[in-house]
Amino acid sequence: MKAFEIKFNLADSEYMTALRLAVGAVCAVSDLDVDAAEDMKVCVTEGCLILKGCGFDSARVTLNVDGGFSAEIEGEGGKIAPCDNEFSLALVSALVTKLDIEREREAIRKLIIAL
Repeated sequence: MKAFEIKFNLADSEYMTALRLAVGAVCAVSDLDVDAAEDMKVCVTEGCLILKGCGFDSARVTLNVDGGFSAEIEGEGGKIAPCDNEFSLALVSALVTKLDIEREREAIRKLIIAL
């Protein structure tokens, strides 16, 4: 499996820009078209915002480019609590072909998305 992993503190919002750039670069290497790459950048960013809203301190994003394109966005550390993320989940669901959600104490802990 070809994978690219990024881990960062969710409190450092400037890393969201770096994350979007990294996702775009991996999409380009995997020959995704421009629209799919933009969709993936939006979904990964929204996934991180969901985790931040659920109280996680950091996120680990793994981009998989073997046999299609997918991303795993997992929260780590912090004071985990359920949060209102209905809009973000609706947005992500509309842009991907697959969305799996793992929960911990009713809070979203991990999102797995695929185009």
